[in-house]
Amino acid sequence: MGRVLHETPNPPLSSSTEGATTSSTSVMKTLNGSHHFKITGYSQSKGMGVGKYIASDMFMVGGYLWAVYFYPDGKSPEDNAAYVSLFIALASEGTGVRALFELTLLDQSGKQRHKVHSHFGRTLESGPYTLKYRGSMWGYKRFFRRTLLEQSDYLKNDCLSVHCSVGVVTSHTEGPKFYSIAVPPSRIGHHFGQLLKIGKGTDVSFEVDGEVFYAHKLVLAARSPVFRAQLFGPMKEQNTKQIKVEDIEAPVFKALLHFMYWDSLPDMQELTGLDSKWVTTLMSQHLLAAADRYGLERLRLLCESNLCEDVTINTAATTLALAEQHHCFQLKAVCLKFVAVPENLRAVMQTDGFVYLKESCPSVMTELLEYVARVIEHSMYVCKHGIEPIFDGSDANGRRVKQRL
Repeated sequence: MGRVLHETPNPPLSSSTEGATTSSTSVMKTLNGSHHFKITGYSQSKGMGVGKYIASDMFMVGGYLWAVYFYPDGKSPEDNAAYVSLFIALASEGTGVRALFELTLLDQSGKQRHKVHSHFGRTLESGPYTLKYRGSMWGYKRFFRRTLLEQSDYLKNDCLSVHCSVGVVTSHTEGPKFYSIAVPPSRIGHHFGQLLKIGKGTDVSFEVDGEVFYAHKLVLAARSPVFRAQLFGPMKEQNTKQIKVEDIEAPVFKALLHFMYWDSLPDMQELTGLDSKWVTTLMSQHLLAAADRYGLERLRLLCESNLCEDVTINTAATTLALAEQHHCFQLKAVCLKFVAVPENLRAVMQTDGFVYLKESCPSVMTELLEYVARVIEHSMYVCKHGIEPIFDGSDANGRRVKQRL
């Protein structure tokens, strides 16, 4: 007699978290923003009528648009225009938007006696204010009695100044992360750099000071607007297979190509074969000019940064001339400040770079004199007040600049 076999169902797969204690956290945070609203011609706004308002421009806080409404004749008919009204309104679509507000009428006498109505910095029994729909408002119908306002320091030159702060309250729930996937950093610079190193697929060569360098037209065109015009533009050179480059040295052009492929500067001592502490500064000076020539803004800023860190007696004048010629305003300010210090100025004036600076950039000398005058004026001030002057050779951002003789 045959047997009937009943298939036993497989047990359900258990989750790795089954039976474990899990957790989550509700996070509340406030997204803050503010807006300054200046109301001019206050006297001309009177008589607009009860319920008529002057609105500020809309401003964004916490993903919502807001506006400040000022009612010169008040918002409520029962007040008979005896008060001005001031409100903050939700100006974009939204439901149940919870927010904190602050309205400040600024004292324009300088006494800092501002009129402030604020939710911030205090406990609210009913919590943040909830705006149910677009056009919902928070504020005061009787913000200030008009007769008192017009006699106060809040009104100056027929002008009122209102500062509004909004804090939008948001919440979200955070749970545990069961996994994460590590994403390696981008290596696109390395990949392009290997393309240059191997030399495969090159379609253009450059003759520079007797040396030949091979490259890829598309890479150069993508990186430099000058190369793009030179290789593909309507005024492109007749021979784009081999181009002769003037007024640039071979090591500098090699470093330029390295940056265009690797997006970083090479080791200057290794590239030039020179074991000198000055090689990085010298190459940065030349590369700064090359970067400006080929429209490489990031390279120009990298060179500026390197030169800024090495402003010395021997380099300051030459670097200042370069900064002037290539419109590097931050670097120029650092050099001017360094050279203007009396102790530095005497030494810098003895360098060949200072002779070059006077010949190539005579207009800078006027600016240098102005800086020197400021330093002398400062020195006289601190001496007069018994403060010991400090000439530390700091740059325009207050960073210390290493001085080497």
